[in-house]
Amino acid sequence: MPDTPKATVEEAPAASSRSLTRFAWLSIAAALLTIGLKTVAYLLTGSVGLLSDAIESFVNLVGGIMALAMLTVAARPADEAHAFGHGKAEYFSSGVEGTLILIAAASIGIASVERLITPRPLEQVGLGLGVSVVASLVNLGVALLLLRVGRKYNSITLEANAQHLMTDVWTSVGVVVGVGAVALTGWQRLDPIVALVVAANIVWTGVRIVRRSISGLMDVALSAEELGLIHKALEPYRQDGLEFHALRTRRAGGSRFVTLHILVPGDWTVQRGHQLLERLEGDICRALPNAIMFTHLEPLGDPASCADVALERNETARATPAMEQRPKPPSR
Repeated sequence: MPDTPKATVEEAPAASSRSLTRFAWLSIAAALLTIGLKTVAYLLTGSVGLLSDAIESFVNLVGGIMALAMLTVAARPADEAHAFGHGKAEYFSSGVEGTLILIAAASIGIASVERLITPRPLEQVGLGLGVSVVASLVNLGVALLLLRVGRKYNSITLEANAQHLMTDVWTSVGVVVGVGAVALTGWQRLDPIVALVVAANIVWTGVRIVRRSISGLMDVALSAEELGLIHKALEPYRQDGLEFHALRTRRAGGSRFVTLHILVPGDWTVQRGHQLLERLEGDICRALPNAIMFTHLEPLGDPASCADVALERNETARATPAMEQRPKPPSR
């Protein structure tokens, strides 16, 4: 039976991506607001920590614009040139976002080292910190919303954007603590030291986002938890004597692709096999939302059914024995 793709209609990935673009607009608006607030805080105090905070907000803006662009691309339906859809566009967004986070960390590090060498007294600390706290609360609210929506719809773009905003929040917390400590102790070098610690934390976040993006582009299999859901859905069929192999999975944005070969008795009719696949695919799609199924029916007991257990089907090797049995043309 030919491979049969199936996905739950009510959870179509393109529809979800279209609805997610409004959250990217929210991220852009939050970035613009916090850029203004943090720039004012830096101008009031002259703190390199608050400057690093403002720099990261510029990166947030670029990340938000990139997220909007890639979510728009990911929302496009499958076409002749992109039969599996455009979901992988989200990995480009998260990859760029992670890279921007690393660039922001490097910028913070450079500014901090310069201020560590030549300390500078801070001014209007109380007012500057108040403005910075307001900006941080804006980022915190938006980050928590994006994180919840990103996990709900399996959008790595929104999750990466949320993680980026959360690093900005932690940056602001560290900066506020550092600037406050400087005001209390009078030790000017404490400001750049705190900024360096914050930069190190940002590097860790950026590396994790980039690694996850690379994994998606390289078609890494679904998580152990997701694979467990598939096996759980298959268990009742195993108990009925059916067998399965060649389970292959990958993710593209919010979509999960599952390929599976099902072995049934060779005397089954095509109709009976088709009905089985319909039930089985439906069970997996209910267990694994946004799953797109590709199933292949094979007869039990046929040696050819086990020829494609390996990850890559070697069609040349399968065809060679048959070709060798053909009579050779007479020699002239």
